[in-house]
Amino acid sequence: MHQVISATTNPAKIQAILQAFEEIFGEGSCHITPIAVESGVPEQPFGSEETRTGARNRVANARLLCPEADFWVAIEAGIDDNSTFSWVVIESVELRGESRSATLPLPAVILENVRAGDALGPVMSRYTGIDEIGRKEGAIGIFTAGKLTRSSVYHQAVILALSPFHNAVYR
Repeated sequence: MHQVISATTNPAKIQAILQAFEEIFGEGSCHITPIAVESGVPEQPFGSEETRTGARNRVANARLLCPEADFWVAIEAGIDDNSTFSWVVIESVELRGESRSATLPLPAVILENVRAGDALGPVMSRYTGIDEIGRKEGAIGIFTAGKLTRSSVYHQAVILALSPFHNAVYR
């Protein structure tokens, strides 16, 4: 059984990680251990590079805390070009896989608050009245009328980031 360290305790992100790993490696093939680690970037990262750096830092910090794992996974959400997205970084002892998720354009009223210094999650919680929305469906769920959720979009990115781990051509 693969020991997978999730460098987050966010249920939406953990669900995406678990579902993707089970789809790639088989149901029941992985044990996910969520841990809270620092990203080394602001709570609301801006731009692709800052967001990817946050995910890479989370993986590095998770590896330090749990060096015995088979995989370390981080999902860092950010804002880039008026949209929200995430970077997924997955590492094993030998390999790294990275993928950027799909992006969701954000309304100007939401972006104004985020640019004023608030993270997207709290802004969306105030906008919707849904407590801790970032740990649930997120802005993605709200603005897609529930057709997608944070977890479903992250799931695709985790699947993509796992490609080097089960395709020999990457090695």
